Amino acid sequence: MKKGTIDYILLFMILILLAIGITMVFSASYYYALNKWHDKFHFLKKELLWGAIGLIAMFIASNVPYRIYKVVSWPLTIVSTVFLGMTLIMGDVYNGAQRWLTLAGHQFMPSELAKIAMIIFFAQMLSSKKYEIDKFSDLFKPYLLVIAIIAALILKQPDYSTTAVIVTLALSMMYIAGTKFIYFLPMISVAIVAGWYFIAESTYRMQRFLTFLDPFADPMGSGWQIVNSLYALGSGGLFGVGLGQSTQNKLYIPEPQNDFIVATLGEEFGFIGTLLLMSVFIILIYRGFNIAKKTNDMFGKLLAYGITFLVAIQTIINIGVSTSLLPVTGMPLPFISFGGTSLVILMGSMGILLNISKYIDCQEEKL
Repeated sequence: MKKGTIDYILLFMILILLAIGITMVFSASYYYALNKWHDKFHFLKKELLWGAIGLIAMFIASNVPYRIYKVVSWPLTIVSTVFLGMTLIMGDVYNGAQRWLTLAGHQFMPSELAKIAMIIFFAQMLSSKKYEIDKFSDLFKPYLLVIAIIAALILKQPDYSTTAVIVTLALSMMYIAGTKFIYFLPMISVAIVAGWYFIAESTYRMQRFLTFLDPFADPMGSGWQIVNSLYALGSGGLFGVGLGQSTQNKLYIPEPQNDFIVATLGEEFGFIGTLLLMSVFIILIYRGFNIAKKTNDMFGKLLAYGITFLVAIQTIINIGVSTSLLPVTGMPLPFISFGGTSLVILMGSMGILLNISKYIDCQEEKL
């Protein structure tokens, strides 16, 4: 394939989102950081560091031919699986969840590595004629086994939202590769039953589900996060109260720099600001799917689709939770929420997507 130039519109959207993310992490966290760590720059300094590392990762990945990931697909999947297993044995526990692993003094989330590992693995397998899915039994060589192992390890942490994202991502890549939809019906049925079981068997999870239906039924208890998120979004009005002027992020929303960071953005920049942010995401996602559509190589096509869909589904979930359209779950907003592992791996993934864009044979459409 003839090598061209990267998709500069995609690159520009990535850099815009990174800049917004760094700005919003500081704006959302400085009061909380000052109160807990006595340093209002606590989260900003970390985010700047991880942002810089992420830019380096993106630059390197954008210059490495994407086909090389075929070679590392199995080793990367095995390594991510081992890390997930280690997390359940020796991982750090926060708020009842064991999702973080500390190695050589550095803490990271193996589930974030598992996301990109699964995308690369499925892209490599599904693009190989040896592993084509022509009948239902082909799903067991070894797609469903890999999904089951990864999902079980993440579910045990517990992290239900990430489990759902990885399973949905894997099934969607299989569908894009040509798997008949009817083959998915048994798995979808099992997933629905299993999902309801996990909700119903836990009073805490059932309460969170009921809270989603009516968060104002218990505004001082289970509905606290979403109610304050809605207050923040409502207080922002059309143009917002101004950068750094949010009220709800001042100890009303727990750890506002994380999953509910869009509430601060909505309060400070209003409906127009939130709409502009969503527009940047839409452009980025459009460019990603456009790259996937135009890539003739099946491995590159599936890789581009998987990376783009990962960003899309996480964005939809995060904004859906912040606006009470979905039940509360711990899903960060890509590029915007605070988090070292997720940001570095996401930026590296964007580098892969940029590299794939170099090998599009046909002339690129203008946005």
